[in-house]
Amino acid sequence: MILITGATGTVGREVLRLLAGRGVPLRAMTRDPARLSSTGAVVRADFGAPDTLRDAVVGVDSVFLVTAPGARVPEHDLAMIDAARAGGVRKVVKLSAVGGRGTDPARWHAPGERALAESGLAWTALRPSSFASNALRWADTIRAGGPVPNLTGTGAQGVVDPRDVAEVAVAALLGDGHDGTTPTLTGPDLIGVPDQVGHLSEVLGRRIATVDVPPDVARERMLADGLDRTLVDVAVHGAELVRAGGNAFVTDDVHRILGRPARSFRTWARDHRDAFLAPPAVG
Repeated sequence: MILITGATGTVGREVLRLLAGRGVPLRAMTRDPARLSSTGAVVRADFGAPDTLRDAVVGVDSVFLVTAPGARVPEHDLAMIDAARAGGVRKVVKLSAVGGRGTDPARWHAPGERALAESGLAWTALRPSSFASNALRWADTIRAGGPVPNLTGTGAQGVVDPRDVAEVAVAALLGDGHDGTTPTLTGPDLIGVPDQVGHLSEVLGRRIATVDVPPDVARERMLADGLDRTLVDVAVHGAELVRAGGNAFVTDDVHRILGRPARSFRTWARDHRDAFLAPPAVG
């Protein structure tokens, strides 16, 4: 039995789909079961309520641990690791974050990684780079014909397809060959926002422009949209890091683990083309 946390998220939902396709016994954890349709059991649990975590891990062999971004990541990681140890879980595979010169997300995940290493459990910590699916944030703008906001200038990074991250997670959950490791998961090449938009332009068959957004302007817009100030600070800091070349590296970890090259951003864009198309007119 494998417990999937973050089961309604980008990677968690794909891990759930892949494991269900293999007939693996599953339990999907969520705070809102109504949001989740699954071939396995669904359990209502909350990282902020340790008693629900203890119930969620009963009879579970392995846990895929995904915690929502934010300052409570360490607290939530430690709560699940404690529940896993107490409940006799054998393995935890944690979705962490790329190191990138001490970025806030990496610092959020560091306590959980340390706790896993000291837990006595089998464990793997996956450190993905920026997700290709982050481009979906541009979908409304692209459908409206506007320019894509570029917060990172010409900075490039190893953008990774979340489907690759999910496949690596499945490999770590089902086998022991990656226990005690921290693979850094990237795409096959460095790519910046202008290149990503160029691929989307080719896939959609029309030119899409970009517009540079300075960090201070980006911060003002995010705050005006009502986003949490802590997350805004993290987003702006991350954009500045990428702009300065602080995440400009790729690894071969996806290829090494899956035995095939990592998917390119262009492949992701082609496979998600419909998300950027204008909906058909009604009436």
